[in-house]
Amino acid sequence: MKSSRILATKHVNLCRKLPRHQIGHKALQIFFGYLVLGISASTAWTQTFDAKPWIEDLAQAKEAFATKYANLEWAQFDAQTRLSDLFVDAEASVKNAGSDADARAAFDRLARRLGDGHVQFVWPAGSLTARSDGAPDACSDYSPRYAAAPLVGAAPGYVPIQTPQSSVFPAGIIPAATRRVGVIKIGMFGPHATPAYCHAAIAALDVAQNKPCDDACQDRIEHWASVRMTEDFTAQIQAIKAAGADVLLVDIAGNGGGSEWAETAVRMITPMRLAAEPLGFVRGEHWTIKLGDLETKLREFAKAASPTNRHELVSLADRAAFARRAAQMPCDASPMWSGARPACAWLGSGLYATGLLASADPKSLLGKPWAPLVFEAAEVPYEEGVWKGPLIVLVDRGTGSASEEFAAELQDNHAALIVGEATYGVGCGHTDGGTPTTLKHTKAVLELPDCVRFRADGSNEVRGVVPDVLIGFHKSDNPKLKALAFTSTLPEILDKINGRTWGPCRPR
Repeated sequence: MKSSRILATKHVNLCRKLPRHQIGHKALQIFFGYLVLGISASTAWTQTFDAKPWIEDLAQAKEAFATKYANLEWAQFDAQTRLSDLFVDAEASVKNAGSDADARAAFDRLARRLGDGHVQFVWPAGSLTARSDGAPDACSDYSPRYAAAPLVGAAPGYVPIQTPQSSVFPAGIIPAATRRVGVIKIGMFGPHATPAYCHAAIAALDVAQNKPCDDACQDRIEHWASVRMTEDFTAQIQAIKAAGADVLLVDIAGNGGGSEWAETAVRMITPMRLAAEPLGFVRGEHWTIKLGDLETKLREFAKAASPTNRHELVSLADRAAFARRAAQMPCDASPMWSGARPACAWLGSGLYATGLLASADPKSLLGKPWAPLVFEAAEVPYEEGVWKGPLIVLVDRGTGSASEEFAAELQDNHAALIVGEATYGVGCGHTDGGTPTTLKHTKAVLELPDCVRFRADGSNEVRGVVPDVLIGFHKSDNPKLKALAFTSTLPEILDKINGRTWGPCRPR
């Protein structure tokens, strides 16, 4: 599935390496990091700490930042992080460290101080998910713990809707004055929070359970599961409509992201033809190869296409070639380390979060094998505008990554009212496995985002999404208190909904 797509974000089986695109997955990494730290600390008294290999790894990490980090320019000039100072401080901490555990903490502290949720050092921790029979579990990285719990479901007056889809998409109705607010929770964008999808896919696809499930096998499972998830999402929206809702609220509070399925889901809840965010990419080998593969595939499809499709495919292949040439032209980042702007554009351009096309009619792409190559939302069949009425999206500080993509796209297209609190600020992550750097001595893997999604005002989405209506959530609030804060703000939200003109363009 993903080998054919240009912007696919990998869901990686835990038996191969930990997933990188979901904030929730960091809990596992932190746990095993502390486990190794504990072991290291307990034996530190028998070892002599040598800072030299750590200093060399830090230099390797700095070089990776200078050549692979998509948000380098943002970090230096918008966030004013001063990466050079972070590395100076980290080197001083390593030199003063008394153990490997102290040195490792200096690396992790550097990543935290940067404030980019997609930057992390993943420390070696061994295999995590081997089965007792020695074969990897095809569903090992499908877990309900990845899904955020409903927030609005705890609001006073909320009446749940019970359907077969409610276990994946909890839904309900809140009567409010003259309105009936339908609520649907998306706990994660993508099927990986629902093991039942994976098990059903294995049965439907006749996947052998006594053999390892490689990337192609995992992709088949995820594609089947994503199709099923899209069908269930459609059915749940229809159930909300049948319950008499005239306003839809999509609850993505606490949703740490997921996959490109966000671009499919977002087009199902509005009648407007949404335009995806422009996408910047890191110049270099990773994107050069990716865009070259895309160009080749499109030209191959063009050879056997009808005259009309052939013209379109050749045009799209030419655009991919233009972007590939940009990827081949590196931009020297050295001025940024001293606080100066580079003389060149740090990122390549010409793409969108959805691929080569910012928007498309899914009906016109249906059945075309090349459709997902140019418009990722078409990876699975979907219907635009299953919901056609007023739309509210609830976010909070736990909303990140693909969830921010979802909210930002609706906000920039004026297709929804975004409410809650400012989101986490993670932005675009890793495409097709990303550009990981394995450090020479410690064997830690440095993960850096290789793409940037740009908002309508030109800002980097990594800054997060600021709601149209702020709700007074507090950091220590439990779900019930947050739900009460939402309820107290609901009259204001509905006042803004009433009479609002939706979108910069007409509904289809």
